[in-house]
Amino acid sequence: MTLTEKDSQYLWHPYTQHKTSQTPIAISRGEGALLWDENNKEYIDAIASWWVNPFGHSNKFIADAIYKQLTTLEHVLFGGFTHEPAIKVAEKLIEILPKNQQKIFFSDNGSTAVEVAIKVALQYFFNKNEKRTTIIAFENAFHGDTFAAMAASGISFYTQAFQGMFIDVVRIPVPVKGQEEASFEALKNVIKTHNCAGFIFEPLVQGAAGMVMYEPEALAKLIQICKENKVLTIADEVMTGFGKTGKTFAMDYVSEDPDMICLSKALTGGTIPMAITTFTQDVFEAFYDDDINKALFHGHTFTANPTGCAAALASIDLLQTEEMQTNIERINKSHLAFQQKIENHAKVITARTLGVIFAVEIKSDAEESYYGSMRTKLYNFFIDKGVILRPVGNIVYILPPYIMTDEQLQKVYKTIEDAIEMV
Repeated sequence: MTLTEKDSQYLWHPYTQHKTSQTPIAISRGEGALLWDENNKEYIDAIASWWVNPFGHSNKFIADAIYKQLTTLEHVLFGGFTHEPAIKVAEKLIEILPKNQQKIFFSDNGSTAVEVAIKVALQYFFNKNEKRTTIIAFENAFHGDTFAAMAASGISFYTQAFQGMFIDVVRIPVPVKGQEEASFEALKNVIKTHNCAGFIFEPLVQGAAGMVMYEPEALAKLIQICKENKVLTIADEVMTGFGKTGKTFAMDYVSEDPDMICLSKALTGGTIPMAITTFTQDVFEAFYDDDINKALFHGHTFTANPTGCAAALASIDLLQTEEMQTNIERINKSHLAFQQKIENHAKVITARTLGVIFAVEIKSDAEESYYGSMRTKLYNFFIDKGVILRPVGNIVYILPPYIMTDEQLQKVYKTIEDAIEMV
C-alpha cells in the first residue's frame, strides 16, 4: 500500500470533510522552503506549513540544539520542578517582549495559549471578588479550536455545532480603514453594558479571516479604552509573532502594551509543539495568595518540555541574526513590488502587505465561502504547479519561510498571476 492509501485507512485530518476531499499528499522530506512527496514531486512551501516554519525545513541549527538537549534531559514534569532550558526561554523572551511582560506560562499550542489567557482573565476578577464574565473579541476573529478559544473566534462554520455552550463573548468591528470610530464606539458600548473581563485580538493582522489588516494607532486606542475601564487585554500573537509583520512582535508597532500575549507556531521554528502565554506582574499577583484556591489550576503534561525549550532558544537565536533580519526585509520589499504590479489588475479587488505577509483578494462572480468553489479551484491549481498555498475563499495569501530565495518567490508570484488569469 502507498502512504496515501494507508492514510485513508487510518487517519482523520484537521479541517477535512473526508467524503468529498481529495487524497492528502504524502510528504517524504523537506529542505529549506521545499518539500517533496512520495513520488518525488517538488513543492514550494509558500505558507511555512501553516505559519510555523520561518527558518526552513530540516534546519540543522535547530536540529542540533534538539539533539543536544535530548541527550541531556528530554522531559521532566513542571509541577514542582524546573530546569535550565525553561528559565533560559523565559529570560530570552522577557528581553524581547513588550517591557510590561514579566511572567511566562508554558502550554502546548496556540489554542491552549489562548485558553490559558481567557481563563486567567476570568479568574483574575473572580480572585478579586468581582463578577466579570464577558470576553470581547473582533468579528471574524480566529483564536483556536479549544473551547474558550473557539468561543472567542467569530468564523461561524467552525463553531456552529457548539452554539449555546460557550462562555459569554461579544464582538466588535475590526478597526479597518474607515471603520475605526465604529470600532471604538462599539467597544465603549460593550464595556458599558456588560461585565467585561478581557478583550482578545489578533494584533494588526487577522490571519484566518484572510489577512485582514488594520493600523497600530487604532489598536492602541482600543487598548487605551480597555485600560481606562480596567478590562484586561490579550494580544494573540500566535500567527504574527517572531518576525511575520517585519518586527519581532506585531505589538512592537503599537504604543500601548497588552496585559497578556499568546505565542506559539514559529516559537520553536516549526519543530516541536509548544506555546507560551505571558503576563504582567499585576496579573500574576492576583493569583499570588495564601489561599490555594486563588492559584491558576491549569497545566499540561508536556508543560515547558526541555526539548521544545531548546528548539525555541535556537529559533529565537536564528531570528535575531543579521541574515534573518535581512531576509525579512528582502521578502517585504519583494512583496511590495508584487503588490504594486498586480493591485490594479482588472480581476483584483485589493492587495496588501505587512512584513512577510502578502494577501490578494480576487474578484468573484458569486459570494465566496471559506471552502467554496473558487478556493478549491485555486488550491488545486497551486498544488498542480508545485506551490503550497491555502486560499481563504477568494483571498490568496503568502506567508513564506524567511529563507525562501528570490527565485522561489518569483515562481510563487508567477503562479498567483497565472491563477488570477485562470479564474
